[in-house]
Amino acid sequence: MKGRDPFRVIREALARTLVFYYPFAGRLREGPAGKLSVDCTGEGVLFIEADADVTLEQFGEDLQPPFPCFEQLLFDVPGSGGIIGSPLLLIQVTRLKCGGFVFALRLNHTMCDATGLVQFMTAVTEMAHGACAPSIPPVWQRELLNARNPPRITCIHNEFEFSTEEAAAKVNTSSFVIALPHEEMAHRSFFFGTAEISAVRKMVPLHQQGCSAFDLLAACLWRCRTIALRLNSSNEVHLVVNVSSRSKLNPSLPTGYYGNVFAFTTVRSTAGELCGNPLGYTVGLVKRAKANVSEEYLRSLADLMVIRGRPGFPVARSYVVSDVRYAGFGEVDFGWGKPGYGGVAGAIPSEASFFMQMRNNVRGEEGIVVPVCLPTSAMERFSKELESLLNLKDTSNVQQYKSTIKSSL
Repeated sequence: MKGRDPFRVIREALARTLVFYYPFAGRLREGPAGKLSVDCTGEGVLFIEADADVTLEQFGEDLQPPFPCFEQLLFDVPGSGGIIGSPLLLIQVTRLKCGGFVFALRLNHTMCDATGLVQFMTAVTEMAHGACAPSIPPVWQRELLNARNPPRITCIHNEFEFSTEEAAAKVNTSSFVIALPHEEMAHRSFFFGTAEISAVRKMVPLHQQGCSAFDLLAACLWRCRTIALRLNSSNEVHLVVNVSSRSKLNPSLPTGYYGNVFAFTTVRSTAGELCGNPLGYTVGLVKRAKANVSEEYLRSLADLMVIRGRPGFPVARSYVVSDVRYAGFGEVDFGWGKPGYGGVAGAIPSEASFFMQMRNNVRGEEGIVVPVCLPTSAMERFSKELESLLNLKDTSNVQQYKSTIKSSL
């Protein structure tokens, strides 16, 4: 693709891809009982062309969140951020003066999960390389995950249950998260290489040392975060785990299905129990919660949505973690080679972190990078708690960016 304009190449490829993925060019509508559907209006997606007077090298040797000038790399078009009646995709291609470019995308998550998004992006790359059609034909068929008739809730879904304290308060539950509603937020990414993961693994009993790195780090970060927020010991805290569920279904979904196929499962504990027990206690909670996600759990969840009309999702003292290491963002190649970084742009302030695979060029090793966003004072405590836990001497793998966004929590 040398000598070609990435904006024009990707725009043309995107237009051709949307012929096959035409629902993305429509708009979301809300029907009776909150039922969502896509109106295939053909109104299209938002696509932005930009130029930046910087080079890729100026973003740092290790490309990871938070990214400087992120608001300029993905411009928030006024009036485009709604769920209902708004564009389902916003894409920006920013050319850099070194010849590279930044591809940034905002998605209405009701349309697809990380696996589905990578399938769509891969189709765009194939079109950019001259293909006439995607190698994997897209499959809509959302009815495959419809509720049963009659619907029946057969599993416990704590992720949609408010605690007694929250229900009694009858206020915006987000006020429970942090008692500093106007404090400046701090964004940092934490890299976990072989040494860090090994250090965490040594903190759990022998029978748990074979568990996944995700389970270990999710438990570790949840514990450090709870300590950093200085909650009362009696406060209930939640870890909400996003579990990819495609492998749970029998028969499996057809190849090419790009809808959401994941479930949230929730771990609950009091702050006192979480911080007062060994790390193995928390790891056990995480493993048991993930084990609950089965095909019956997914069917029960779909039925719950019908019976309870898309219930609200409690955010009070909740921390959401999602593992997107194997989604394939780092493999997306529009014709200029694989990206220096492919993944989520950062953490959701005070609410969610994403686990991503990354190569740390400074240390010369592969590992897991996890972006975290907390109020500044809590972030300082979080970083110190994690450093103390891991007994790290070198904190060069931690990057910080203080935004001017005020917390609304």
